[in-house]
Amino acid sequence: MGFTRAQLQGFRDHEVPDLIGPGLVLLFVGINPGLWTAATQTHFARPGNRFYPALLRAGIIDRRIDPTAGMTDADRAYLLQRGIGITNIVGRATARADELSAQEYAAGGRTLRATVREHRPRVVAVAGITAYRAAFGERRARPGRQPGDLVGAQLWVVPNPSGLNAHETIDSLAQAYAAPARAAGLLPPT
Repeated sequence: MGFTRAQLQGFRDHEVPDLIGPGLVLLFVGINPGLWTAATQTHFARPGNRFYPALLRAGIIDRRIDPTAGMTDADRAYLLQRGIGITNIVGRATARADELSAQEYAAGGRTLRATVREHRPRVVAVAGITAYRAAFGERRARPGRQPGDLVGAQLWVVPNPSGLNAHETIDSLAQAYAAPARAAGLLPPT
């Protein structure tokens, strides 16, 4: 499946529904949907995004998920059955995260708190230190486990899996994602 630039632009400002179900233990949080993600209605769907390959390498999932043409119902059910959810800080799709305003990030932080309060995951993993800092006003935050919780959930900041985050590899992402997955009980302790 492919899209022209013009087709993708038609998905600007669209939203992608959260992938959250009963039994949520680990909630991954992206920055905002990209245009490809909005077009396919599937989180982290852009070709070259390393989210699902990193989950597989870490052992968080045990089968390949290829979301580039849109996630299958079986893939969605599998993630939900594993207790994995996905949402975003900001709901509207853009071509680049730098198109988002400080006000959108702050509002997204408040919305994320409400989502966590409602669904009560054990662990929240925000994918992107810059987005985390903007959404929560934590300018000195560092990647990894955060000192405080988010509405009762352990809070982690992990690297963004976008191909634009070139210094990260599937292996380094897998290692970073495994830590909150262990805290959530999805992987055995080390």
